[in-house]
Amino acid sequence: MEIRPQLQDKLDSLPDKIGVYIYRDHADRVIYVGKSIHLHDRVRSYFHASALEDPKTHELVAHIHDLEFIITDTELEALILECELIKKHRPRYNVRLKDDKHYPYVKITWAEDFPRIFASRRMEQDGSRYYGPYTSSSAVHHTLDLLRKLFPYRTCNREITGHDRRPCLYYHIGRCLGPCIGKVNREEYRQVIERVCKFLEGRDQEIVLDLEQRMQAAAERLDFELAALYRDQIHDIKQITEQKIVSGIRKDQDVVAFARDDGHACVQVFFIRNGKIIGREYFVLEGATGEQNTVVLEAFLEQFYDEAAYVPPEILMPYNLEQARIIENWLRNKRGGTVALRVPKRGPSKELLRMAADNATETLTALRAQWEADQNRQTEALSEIQEAFDLASPPARIEGYDISTFHGTATYASMVVFVHGVSRKSEYRRFRMRTVHDHADDYASLQEALRRRFRRMVADAPEEERPIGHKEDASFAVMPDLVLIDGGKGQLNAALQVLSEYGLDHLPVFGLAKQQEEIYLPGQQEPLRLPRDSEGLHLVQRIRDEAHRFAITAHRRARRRLGLASTLEAVPGIGPKRRKALLQTFGTMDHIREASIDELSAVPGMTRTVAERIKEFL
Repeated sequence: MEIRPQLQDKLDSLPDKIGVYIYRDHADRVIYVGKSIHLHDRVRSYFHASALEDPKTHELVAHIHDLEFIITDTELEALILECELIKKHRPRYNVRLKDDKHYPYVKITWAEDFPRIFASRRMEQDGSRYYGPYTSSSAVHHTLDLLRKLFPYRTCNREITGHDRRPCLYYHIGRCLGPCIGKVNREEYRQVIERVCKFLEGRDQEIVLDLEQRMQAAAERLDFELAALYRDQIHDIKQITEQKIVSGIRKDQDVVAFARDDGHACVQVFFIRNGKIIGREYFVLEGATGEQNTVVLEAFLEQFYDEAAYVPPEILMPYNLEQARIIENWLRNKRGGTVALRVPKRGPSKELLRMAADNATETLTALRAQWEADQNRQTEALSEIQEAFDLASPPARIEGYDISTFHGTATYASMVVFVHGVSRKSEYRRFRMRTVHDHADDYASLQEALRRRFRRMVADAPEEERPIGHKEDASFAVMPDLVLIDGGKGQLNAALQVLSEYGLDHLPVFGLAKQQEEIYLPGQQEPLRLPRDSEGLHLVQRIRDEAHRFAITAHRRARRRLGLASTLEAVPGIGPKRRKALLQTFGTMDHIREASIDELSAVPGMTRTVAERIKEFL
C-alpha cells in the first residue's frame, strides 16, 4: 500500500518513547487512538505487509491521512490520555462503549443541608454522591421508586427553612418527612439519606440493625406509631434484599464477562457488595470486529471505570491482560486503595464468572432479535410511506418541522432528521425567530425557518440566517426525501410557498394534524388517514413528536434563562405590579408554581384568565 510522502516523513521521525498516537482521515477526523511504550515500532507496525493481512487493520490504514503523537512520562499517563481522547472523539476504529456519555446515575446532593435524590446523566465534582451507571433511565426510575417506598426523602426544589405554610402532597401520603415545615431537623433528615446510601451500597444489614434499635427505643417511649413505622420499613427492606450470599467472604467485587457476535460485544457486569449481588447491568461495545478478546476486555475496563461512580477492591474477569498492572495502578488512583484484577480458575468465583458470561450471551441474543425487529419495522414503515405518498422509492431522509411559542413570546422552530427511520440527533437544528414581528404567527415563523434551511448552503449564508448552535458542515446541505410539517392545511400551504420560491416544488411534503392524525398532501382536498396500527403512521408520529419535543426544549431553556422576575413578566398580562403582588403573597417561585388557579386569582389585581396563563407558563 502506497504511503503519502508527508505521512512517511512522520513515520520516519517517530520517537521510541512512551506515548499516545492518533490517526486522522482526509477530513481531519480522528479515526483511531492507541498507546504504546515504543511509539516508533508500534505505529510503523500498522503499515507492514503482515499487519495488512488483517481486514480491520487494512481498512484502517487505507483511511489514514495523517498522524500525530503525544509523548508521556509513564504508561499510566498514556492510559489516562488514551481514555480521554477516545471519550472525546469516539474514533470509528476503536472498541468503544455504545452511547457511554448518556448512562444515567442516581445522584444524592450530599453537599446540601437537606439532600435530594434524582437521576443524573453527568457526574460533577460538586460534593454529591453517585450510584451507577445504569443502562437505561427506566432502571434508574425503578430504583428511585423503590427508594421512595422505603425512605421518605424530599424531591422538591424548595429552599428548606422549616417555616413553610404547608407541606406538599408527598408529606400527607407518607413519602416525605416534611423538612419544609420543620417536622424533622437537618440531622434527622440526613440520617434517612445515609440509610439510602447504605441501601444503594448493599449495606442493608446495617440499616436493619439501626432501624431495630430505633424501633425498640420508640416502643420503650410508648411511641407505638413511630415504632410501627420502623417495623414496616424493616419488613420492606428484608423482603426486597433477601438474596443468596454468593461470596463466602463479605466483600465488594465486580464480575465482568462478555459475549461477541458479528462485530458487537455485550458485556455483563455483576455488582457484588458485602458478598451479595445487588444488581447487574449490560453494556454494548461497538467496533469489536476482528479484535482479540483481551483488547475488547481492556477497552471496556478503561472506558467503564473511567466513568464509574465506584471502583471495588476486586474485579473478576475471564482473561489475563498484558496491561493488567497499569490498569490496576490507574484504578488504585481512582479508588484510593488497592484494586486487584483477578482471573478465577475454580470455586464460587469461577461459577460467578460463568453465570455472567451466560447472561451476556442471552442478553446479546435478545438485543440482536430486538435490533432485527426494529430494522424490519423501519423497513415496513418506509415502504408504507412510499406507497401512501406515491414516492418513487422509500424516503431515506425525512425532516420534521415544528413551531413552539407561548402567547407570542420566545418563538422557536425545530428541524429533526430521521435517516432510514432512525433519528440522527447530530443533524437536528433549532431556529430562533429573527424576522417575524408578530411572534404569534405560526405560518410566518414556519416560513422563516424553511427559508433559512433551504435558501443556500449554510457555509454561504449570513450569520443571522444560521440555525442556533450550528457550525459550518456538509450535513445541512443534504436535501431530504420527504418533509413533515406539524400542522394541517394552513401550515402545509405556508411550506409549499417557500419550497416554490426556491424551485423545490418537486420535494415531497405533507402536514400531520394532531387531533385526528390526518395527513394533508399537496393538491388533495381530503386528508389521508393511515390505519391506526400502521408502522408508517407510527413513524411519522414519532418524527412529529420529536420535532415538538426538540422545539419545546429550546423554549423551556429560554424561559429558565429569564430568571425569577423576568420569568413572571414574560407571562402576558403580568407587569411589575402583579409580579410584586405575587411575590408578596407567595414568597417564592416554587410556591407560585404550586398554587392553584383559585389561589392565584385571589391575589390583588389578578384575574382568572391571567392566573390560568401563569399555570400554563410555569
